[in-house]
Amino acid sequence: MALERRAELGEFLRSRRARLRPEELGLPAYGGRRRVPGLRREELAQLAGVSVDHYVRLEQGRTLHFSEAVLDAVARALRLDAVERAHLYRLARPWPETGAFDSAGEQDQRQRVRPGLRRLLDSTPDVPAYIVGRNTDVLAWNRLAAALITDFGALPPRQRNLARLVFLDEGMRNLYADWHGKAGDVAAYLRLDAGRHPDDPHTAELLDELAAGSPEFRVAWAEHRLKDKTHGRYVYRHPVVGELDLGFETLRLPDDPDQALIAHTVDEGTPSETALRLLANWAREILPVGAER
Repeated sequence: MALERRAELGEFLRSRRARLRPEELGLPAYGGRRRVPGLRREELAQLAGVSVDHYVRLEQGRTLHFSEAVLDAVARALRLDAVERAHLYRLARPWPETGAFDSAGEQDQRQRVRPGLRRLLDSTPDVPAYIVGRNTDVLAWNRLAAALITDFGALPPRQRNLARLVFLDEGMRNLYADWHGKAGDVAAYLRLDAGRHPDDPHTAELLDELAAGSPEFRVAWAEHRLKDKTHGRYVYRHPVVGELDLGFETLRLPDDPDQALIAHTVDEGTPSETALRLLANWAREILPVGAER
């Protein structure tokens, strides 16, 4: 499951070709039954205005030095959104890595949460908030986030990982009203993160573990979806206070884009606001303030 850059590039482009139909793009449907779903390579090359051989070399990853003009043309032909376009550029024209790994596979500088951010989390006791780092590791959290999702402090550090929890922890299936939607979002975010650091051995280890332990992850991963964590909402089915319909907003740290602070929101005057208030009262009685890895 390791994210080998050339293989990932080919699989990504094929998955995006497969979702397009010739008739939708004004192309004639040549021949009889098609052997592949979506566009053929020749059709994609025609739409992009590049030679078939040039596109085949891109999809097969024969080289990782394609011009911006070619990548832009392919992105337009495939109708990639901004997140997918950036992913294509990372795979086809790799950016310099921001962190090096030693012979044991350890990063030179492990992720740390600044004390100021730790205090920020603790100063918002009525808002579930936590910080996610590389590979969906949960780096820090406040008490209400622990009450809402899980008591991160009671878990071994290695298990404080959203992907592991969502795909390998049976309790998470009951926590989310739409578990499959949440699982798909986590897999799509993990693929986006893995594309930023394809040489991280910890990513490869995590992907292998998820693939071995969860058939749902294997299906979601094969879809090649990409999704950044920006904003949205999930419905939680909490065992203590019942259903909570919560939004979330994400703040990515300017000096460390691999860390993101996620804060949940609730609509005023709703049953979810009452449930969240009850959850905060319950959390103050039984949980510590919060912790950091």
